[in-house]
Amino acid sequence: MLALWNGIGLESPKYGNIAITKLLEKMLELGSRKNNLHAKVFGGAKVLEATQNSSINVGERNIEIAMDMLSEEHIPVVASSMGDLFGRKIIFNTVTGEILMKRVRRCKYEK
Repeated sequence: MLALWNGIGLESPKYGNIAITKLLEKMLELGSRKNNLHAKVFGGAKVLEATQNSSINVGERNIEIAMDMLSEEHIPVVASSMGDLFGRKIIFNTVTGEILMKRVRRCKYEK
């Protein structure tokens, strides 16, 4: 996922700011009350070797946009695992709210 849609091209949920906005809109449309919401945030790792030395760190930018938007919406973060060098596999139980997370080793690609 990319952090921020810059207004050029299609407004797509592949951008964090669009995805979070659309998710919140849909939850409210389905009857959620904003004051009852809380967030669990996972991801933002440096999983690609090419991005580790890059000045544009997509993972860090994704974390920043998610945390900023949740703060602006006054939605507390009650659980998180963000950043680092490993990916995550998440299983989310939508009935209980339970999260199971497994760390995924970073692949080293040969050139």
